[in-house]
Amino acid sequence: MKLDGSRIILTGAAGGIGSELTTQLYARGASLGVVGRSDDELVSLRGRLSGGAGTVHGAAADLLDPGARGKALGELQEALGGVDILINCAGLLSFRPIVEEDPAVLERIIQLNLVTPVLLARQLLPAMLERGHGHIVNVGSTFGSIGFAWFSAYSASKFGLRGFSESLRRELEGTGVAVTYVAPRAVKTNLNTGAVYRMAEATGMNMDDPAWVASRIVAAIDSDAKDVYLGFPEKFFAWLNGFLPRVVDSGLRKQNRTMESFARGT
Repeated sequence: MKLDGSRIILTGAAGGIGSELTTQLYARGASLGVVGRSDDELVSLRGRLSGGAGTVHGAAADLLDPGARGKALGELQEALGGVDILINCAGLLSFRPIVEEDPAVLERIIQLNLVTPVLLARQLLPAMLERGHGHIVNVGSTFGSIGFAWFSAYSASKFGLRGFSESLRRELEGTGVAVTYVAPRAVKTNLNTGAVYRMAEATGMNMDDPAWVASRIVAAIDSDAKDVYLGFPEKFFAWLNGFLPRVVDSGLRKQNRTMESFARGT
């Protein structure tokens, strides 16, 4: 889809990938409606933008609050005069044994990473279908194709987002509304705790720069790509896990034991 002049709503705009997406889409001339957790975050984000051809409207909201979410989306739709592209980029991550995690945190992860994108798409789709064009972009993860130990809730949410993207794409075939699912591997953002970074160093986990990931998401929108998996060999193992998961079990066994000490903080 053509980005210059496109009206885009982006969640998680103040995060590592989200802020880079905002910068790159602004430079391409998009009209942006960005959602962040606070006004301070959005002011800081706007302060980093310069020299672009786009426009930016911001709305601060807790996306897990139905009232706040609906209000923010309505304000941005009105400011933009409609929405051509929705980019679901907001997310939460936890790196802990499932039995040690706060149940409220588990619920927030599933709600924000999976349920919220579904509800946002549901809210914006009728107008897209009426116009006969639009684009839903869901930012997933390699963890949505390979279930990693100690990331159970996060992996579950991204597996769900991948399934939603696939089923919605098939449902919308022929309507003019496209669906893109982009799966980065680990990314260097504040979403990760110190324990995640220490684990990544100990296991040799590859971690990408958020600006590069954002550029791949922009390229996926440009080309109306369906599924994009970033990083080798991770995307190969994501493919392999679909066919031979027990082989991947064996390949991850040693790494899982190393990861465990960091997940338990020992």
